[in-house]
Amino acid sequence: MAALMPAPANSRLLMSGNEAVARAVWEAGGRVAAAYPGTPATEMLETIATYPDVYSEWSVNEKVSLEVALGAAMAGARAFCAMKHVGMNVASDALMTMTLTGVSGGLVIAIADDVGLSSSQNEQDSRYWGRFAHLPIFEPADSQEARDFTLAAFELSERFQVPVILRLTTRVCHVKALVTVGDRRERAGSGFTKDTARWVMVPGNAGRRLPMVFEREAKLRAETEISAFNVFEDGGDRRVGFLTSGPAYMHVREAFPDAPVLKLGFSYPVPFEKVREFASRCERVVVVEEVEPLIETEVRAEGIAVLGKNVLPRMGELVPHVLRPAIARLLGESDTEIEKSAAPAPMPVFPRPPTMCVACPHLGVYYALAQLRNAAISGDIGCYTLGFGQPWNALDTCISMGASMGVAHGWDKGRAESEREKKIVAVIGDSTFLHMGMQGLLDIVYNRGNVTVLILDNRAVGMTGGQNNPGNGRGLHDEPAPRVDFATLVKALGVREERVHVVDPYELPTLFKVLRQETKVAEPSVIITNQPCVLGQDYQPRKAYAVIEEKCTGCGNCVDVGCPAIHVTRRDTVTKANGREVARSFVRIESQACTGCGLCLTPCAPEAIVPAETCAPGCARGMPKQAVVAE
Repeated sequence: MAALMPAPANSRLLMSGNEAVARAVWEAGGRVAAAYPGTPATEMLETIATYPDVYSEWSVNEKVSLEVALGAAMAGARAFCAMKHVGMNVASDALMTMTLTGVSGGLVIAIADDVGLSSSQNEQDSRYWGRFAHLPIFEPADSQEARDFTLAAFELSERFQVPVILRLTTRVCHVKALVTVGDRRERAGSGFTKDTARWVMVPGNAGRRLPMVFEREAKLRAETEISAFNVFEDGGDRRVGFLTSGPAYMHVREAFPDAPVLKLGFSYPVPFEKVREFASRCERVVVVEEVEPLIETEVRAEGIAVLGKNVLPRMGELVPHVLRPAIARLLGESDTEIEKSAAPAPMPVFPRPPTMCVACPHLGVYYALAQLRNAAISGDIGCYTLGFGQPWNALDTCISMGASMGVAHGWDKGRAESEREKKIVAVIGDSTFLHMGMQGLLDIVYNRGNVTVLILDNRAVGMTGGQNNPGNGRGLHDEPAPRVDFATLVKALGVREERVHVVDPYELPTLFKVLRQETKVAEPSVIITNQPCVLGQDYQPRKAYAVIEEKCTGCGNCVDVGCPAIHVTRRDTVTKANGREVARSFVRIESQACTGCGLCLTPCAPEAIVPAETCAPGCARGMPKQAVVAE
């Protein structure tokens, strides 16, 4: 990814919040940026990678990325780290200690919360990390603030020698708005100063630094009281005033343009005196925050009467059609008024279940897993999570990054005697395995578990856009990088050589054979699939296939592969000689979409699927050329 010439200062650019944060990192003189891909945070590092003078990397997980950024900040450089909300669960071990060490150069940690669960397994409120670790929090409401607050966060970080959390949500990360940008301000790093009392956090040193944390927090609270990012907006209708932060402010302002608002951009520590003054101006105050009642709880503890989650939902975005009815009920307005403020009924749309891509190398894996009998299959985070759905129904759990290993091991050790014959399988992707799966496999081996592990190596972090990782031999900028040999790696973790297999997932007979063989073995085994993501640069499309309609018997076996290029043209019910009715699904292959992986060939009993190039152009029945000539 080559660096581009940044737009000049004072340019007005249409930018997402993620892009605006990246620009601010560059403008602030950032020297090091590290992250692990995760929606909605991914584009921050991808954009930073296009700027000159900033070292950027995809780290193997969020904890490592935060430690890289901390190391740079210890050395006096301005550093940046980005992750989605669940990433901080991984990185929190480092976070909870760096609040004691502090930093030398500025360190900004952007955490992107997926409010509404657009692409996440849970909905967290990352502001609690600021409360937990006693770190300041900035909450931008739009792209311009994302840029401005990031710059301010670097300044505050260096002034107080403290990491600063920039809390974003999907609404800010991905929505674009006009942003006025500035120039880069180069900042020479001060270098690392040896100070074991500060940087070596043994209990004695850590204990001596604890009072500093609370003294610093008191000073930061004084800063929030005078911060220009915490502003009153007066209004004529004082029946309800709104205390809010982040993108929830935008929803409040849209829903109630005439109401008084206290908008907290520098939201933690909470400026209690400013809140108290605001509350005195309004008949009642409603705290509008996504998603947990952090500000509400803090303010109530100070004896300031506010409403919050007792009138508003504790989940999802607090958009205008959620706010208006809630406040209408609070004010005792009629049902008619509440109905007027409700959201319009959504337009009916044809349901589209999530599915994998045409020719995805995971299709064959789940087709094979679906044939396993008496099996428990533990899944993980990635595109392959979709294996839980139709037509495969071949995944039983999905918890968190790398959890497939520990869950499968727990199944094995915790199963009842009557389940001793059950096959235990764990499915994990290449990047996820490197992120947090290696430790789980090591645990299985060390504790003599009986689990068959499938590592689906598609040479990409597929679900977040195909980013590079240590398994595909390229770095963030597409430069050559050492490539992990998964077979060698798992052997080094203790899996016996004869229990390690590398398999082409498009070769279904081989995949079936190896899977049946390894699930019968009472020891850890690993099957590694080796075809790249079809959307990545390593994939080489093959020649497409088509269906000879006259030969198709409607068995539907090819449909069970789950490839979106296979379309059911009609369904019939056939009554067999024994009186049993059998459903038939007749199909065609969308040859323009087909990439020729050949997964549908093996299950096709009548051999009705043939190379599309052998079919007559425009032949509606998709018959081979020679058959058309003979006809």
